[in-house]
Amino acid sequence: MKSTVKLGLILAIFAAAACASLAVVYQITAPAIASQEQDSLNTSLKELFPDATAHEDITAAVTSGDETVKIVSAYLVKSDMAPLGVAIKATGTSYKGPATLLVGVRLDRSITGVRVLDLSDTPGLGGNASNASYYVNKGNKVTFPGQFTGKYITDKFEVKGDVIPITAATVTSKALTKIVKVAGASAGVWLESMALGNATPSATSGASTQATAPATSGAASAETTSGASK
Repeated sequence: MKSTVKLGLILAIFAAAACASLAVVYQITAPAIASQEQDSLNTSLKELFPDATAHEDITAAVTSGDETVKIVSAYLVKSDMAPLGVAIKATGTSYKGPATLLVGVRLDRSITGVRVLDLSDTPGLGGNASNASYYVNKGNKVTFPGQFTGKYITDKFEVKGDVIPITAATVTSKALTKIVKVAGASAGVWLESMALGNATPSATSGASTQATAPATSGAASAETTSGASK
């Protein structure tokens, strides 16, 4: 009985020590992780809006028009002279789990670009959405997210219509297209409010964050299929 109590006390001490160690590690690494995430965001925003010099958090003022797509964050992107557009970070469900995209929308309601930030669909299939060397239009070397650049948020966004799907990955293609469409619509609503003088930034936005020059980055992800197409 005494040995059991002793063993329990020893295990409790080790558990407490482990928790304390994790807390210390988190406190040390959290600022670095936050800084890396901010740098990554600045890079992506600069890629979508090359003339950007700053951005302002407007997340609290932007809502999703579809309950299956979540607006993670939203930013009013600006140059030294004037606003350039809105960037929306949105998440929805794809073939093998959540997918997160960053969608840029200009003041004229056209899409300036789409970045795949997170995708876990099968490599070689749905994962090709984040493969910079996979083209849905080989002749013009257009990637899946690249085909959205220049489209207007009022377009149909219909896979196999005005959107070219990834081969054998219809589910992924439709899921990502839906995220782009909803994010674009949300940006459009906020821009309309801004034009009418009704848009307000997030209460926590504070001073605008300075944009930084982009760094080269790439990512690959993935998607499994039981047939030729999903």
